[in-house]
Amino acid sequence: MLDIKFIRENKDVVIAGAKKKHIEVNIDRLIELDDKRRELQLSIDGKRAEQNAVSDKIPAATPEERQALIAGMTTLKEELKKQEESMQEVLKEWRLLMLAVPNVPDMSVPEGGSDAENQEVRTWGELPKFEFEPKAHSELMVANDMVDYERGAKVAGFRGYFLKNDGARLFWALQRFVEDRYMNKHGFTPMVVPSMVRREPFMGTGYLPQSEEDLYKNQDGEYFAGTAEVATMGYYQEEVLDKKDLPIKFFSYSQCFRREIGSHGKDVKGIFRVHEFSKYEQVVLCEASHEESVRLHEEITGNAEALLQELKLPYHVVINCGGDLGLGQVKKYDIEAWMPSEKTYRETHSSSYFHDFQSRRLNIRYRDEGGTMRYVHSLNNTALAMPRILCQIVENYQRADGSIAVPDALQGYMGKDEIRKSN
Repeated sequence: MLDIKFIRENKDVVIAGAKKKHIEVNIDRLIELDDKRRELQLSIDGKRAEQNAVSDKIPAATPEERQALIAGMTTLKEELKKQEESMQEVLKEWRLLMLAVPNVPDMSVPEGGSDAENQEVRTWGELPKFEFEPKAHSELMVANDMVDYERGAKVAGFRGYFLKNDGARLFWALQRFVEDRYMNKHGFTPMVVPSMVRREPFMGTGYLPQSEEDLYKNQDGEYFAGTAEVATMGYYQEEVLDKKDLPIKFFSYSQCFRREIGSHGKDVKGIFRVHEFSKYEQVVLCEASHEESVRLHEEITGNAEALLQELKLPYHVVINCGGDLGLGQVKKYDIEAWMPSEKTYRETHSSSYFHDFQSRRLNIRYRDEGGTMRYVHSLNNTALAMPRILCQIVENYQRADGSIAVPDALQGYMGKDEIRKSN
């Protein structure tokens, strides 16, 4: 959420930012409501002060004076009640519009309406050359008895799956691989966080109200998170942090759930797009400095790239265009690893920073050297999402006979150097 003072003083910038993100919001109406809110608040404060002054006079007043004062108070209370009711109506619409105002994207964010217009920043690794037509991960994993889609659908419905045999072993190997890399990385606090989360952290992180249709919800009103970011950001909700502890870096794990509304025709085969998955997330809170946010954004993006490099998976990094940014993101990179069967890159990681957009909603602050309260800046980046990354590993490491080489970095965790169905 942006500061209303910033919105008022930078109206044209905010409108241009919303336009760049292809998000419709009526800033003129918001400012009109804010004028009414200020006017009403001034009048309400004046009447409350008058009410207090009259209350102070009543004990010392004569009976006649007291009667006149009480009669005046009755009229004042009625006027005050009407104005407070009007204030609640104004605030209701004002709050809804405030929640709808998107963060202003960075100047480096390119124009564009969808992910098709994201711009490549850099590439790493050589694309594999096969002397045969590479197969899709969905086919390779079935052939090597690594997955069961039919029974997955029978038990869990559309996009359900069972990982089995070396499919399960590869999943667990990747877990230990990423955990070892981050447990030994300086400054990260490891956490296992809730998957079922109250509405407030979803509002705070900006997933609500924008993405409500993509969330699962239980009968008690809690939502199932699609990323560990939501619960991790809620950890310090309504708290004041010590500046000397910043930046605070979390390495968070949770089971994740997404309905994938609007994607029913996409990736219907295989495990690239599923309803239930596991995710390790980097979440960072830092001081209110654009320069520090930019520095840490590059750092956590580099952490994710280092994992792909160790797995020797070719990838590229793209900067997301305005239309492919969420409500709160100032800037976002997607890291996409090569999918040989599709002859294209597919997303494995995303890396974003938000300035104080999320922390204002969640009320996470710190006191600076001068004693001024400031909202922290927040960032997040996928450390590893599974089972999605199994798709790129299986496809890039496939062999002509249908077997799959195990990446060097995972052989110690797998206890083998190849995946081959037992006869």
